[in-house]
Amino acid sequence: MFSHFKMDENPFIEQPPVERIYKDDRINQGLARLQYFLTHGLFALLIGHTGVGKSSLIRLFLNSLPPNKVAPVCLHLTNIKATGLLRLIVSSLGEIPRAGKDRLFLQIMDKIRNTDLPTLLIIDEAHLLSSEALTDLRLLVSGVETNQSLKVLLSGQEPLSHILKRSIHTDLAQRVNISYYLRSFNKEQTSLYIDSRLQDCGTSEKIFDSEAKNLIHDYSHGVPRQINNLATSCLLNAVTRKEQKITPKLVNQTISETFLP
Repeated sequence: MFSHFKMDENPFIEQPPVERIYKDDRINQGLARLQYFLTHGLFALLIGHTGVGKSSLIRLFLNSLPPNKVAPVCLHLTNIKATGLLRLIVSSLGEIPRAGKDRLFLQIMDKIRNTDLPTLLIIDEAHLLSSEALTDLRLLVSGVETNQSLKVLLSGQEPLSHILKRSIHTDLAQRVNISYYLRSFNKEQTSLYIDSRLQDCGTSEKIFDSEAKNLIHDYSHGVPRQINNLATSCLLNAVTRKEQKITPKLVNQTISETFLP
């Protein structure tokens, strides 16, 4: 595929190098809010549909962290019991988890208090956290919030915002200093995104016909991950058909021949 279109590599890979992550206005707005949270907040909330770019935004945020100013801890396994989450936090802090929930709490707080740098706890897929786990996170932050030595970023899909509206989580919701909803692309943003990805790989953005890009937007609903999947399938389809351009006809053929949820 690469030689056919004179590309250096696949332009629509799932996780490009951090320096090549597409930084549109949505991402830049989110990054500015997270950087503010790093200085002034205790809890931050990042919400968005699956595939809209939350992980890319977090990667950029982590890459922007000033050296020797904060200790980031990233967790992705969230569909576990509350005690299991505490054990994961302890392990991620470099400690051996103790037996008993009370000891785990004390172990985490002691470790954070005795660490020179503030701890930034980033929890992905946070919409899968149980209510008990969310309460535990709030208690942890409350236990050390006098010197802001623990900051928590919750990243998840839309159900997370509904969960935090429950009365049981009022105390946590009131501690959220920064909340950002990362939306999907509009039609113009989808076109610019496809062009940028192609340019980054050393080829012409003119490979994709304008109307073809509009069709890709309509089918993907502007979700970057789905755009990547469909655009890659279109390129592969064009290679097999010895086509040099992605036309609306080819996009429709690809959609009919390919399973893309």
